[in-house]
Amino acid sequence: MNGLANIDLNDPLVLIIGGAGALFLLLMGLLLRAVARSSSTAGPLLQELGWLGQRVQALAEGQERLAGGLHHVSETQAVSQSAMLRVMEQRLAEVQRQMGESLHGSSTRTARSLGELQQRLETIDKAQANIEKLSGNVLSLQDILSNKQTRGAFGEIQLHDIVLKALPSDSYTMQATLSNGKRADCLIHLPNPPGPIVIDSKFPLEAYEALRRAQTPIETEAASRLLRTSVRAHIRAISEKYILEGETADGALMFLPSEAVYAELHANYPELIRDGFAARVWIVSPTTCMATLNTMRAVLKDARMREQAGAIRKELAELYKDVQRLGDRVGNLDRHFGQAAKDLEEIKISSEKAGRRARRLDNFDFEELAPETPALIGE
Repeated sequence: MNGLANIDLNDPLVLIIGGAGALFLLLMGLLLRAVARSSSTAGPLLQELGWLGQRVQALAEGQERLAGGLHHVSETQAVSQSAMLRVMEQRLAEVQRQMGESLHGSSTRTARSLGELQQRLETIDKAQANIEKLSGNVLSLQDILSNKQTRGAFGEIQLHDIVLKALPSDSYTMQATLSNGKRADCLIHLPNPPGPIVIDSKFPLEAYEALRRAQTPIETEAASRLLRTSVRAHIRAISEKYILEGETADGALMFLPSEAVYAELHANYPELIRDGFAARVWIVSPTTCMATLNTMRAVLKDARMREQAGAIRKELAELYKDVQRLGDRVGNLDRHFGQAAKDLEEIKISSEKAGRRARRLDNFDFEELAPETPALIGE
């Protein structure tokens, strides 16, 4: 690269040198004109011209040195710029690489985060769908419990599920009709005593729902009175309809389809429990009903064992006779085995005699045969 091409025309030093050169040319022109006009002043003027020439030559040398310095500075500047450009390019490449790696890592993490977010959103959607489904079920259950007939059907279904799990299918009847024309929700066929026992599942929940909704002492007191009245009326109805002398057991069960109602009665209304005892109506919840039915199962099993006791004794007598006959036949077989062993021993003796005679004939023994030993009895 040419050093002069890199001279900055706005540099003050360059401007000073250029101005000095122009001034020198202007002075030379003036001096030459003055020499032409007057020769009398030529000597001093020539001296001044000589001095000016030396100054101009000094200025020219200084300008040349300045140009060389500028050239060196420009070359140094060019080398520095090249080195700086290379360093900047390396740093820029490193920065670009780091930015690429960072962007790639960020994109990977972002994609993974988006995937996890998508999975979580899907899980939330499923949970929301389940919640909506559960809400629908709760609403449908509320609709069921708000209607007396459907609530009774719900209690009957719950009771049937419990009885189905606890008792054999031939030990109970659902919706059994009694001799008085009343239909029992479930009739357990227990033996006498105590006899068949009825389970009723149509418990009035209106009073309990009113007690739960009560917010003031007045509303709570009114709901409590309604609950006492409703439960006592239901106990009396069960006692009158489902306890029949000579047909059913001397008692009946009132099934509550809710553990909360059962706990409420036992905790805050013990007089209702005593009224049930007095009327021989036993109040049970799903849990206590299962325990009661398991006890009934044991009673049924014991009764069936007693019913089959005669048949079992008869079968045992026949089994004893079969064992006696088996002993007699084993004795006969033992005697047969003894006789067979005796017959085999006699056959062995006859075979040995026949063998000896055959060996003599084979040796052409024509000498007088020695008399044989008298044969044993039975040979």
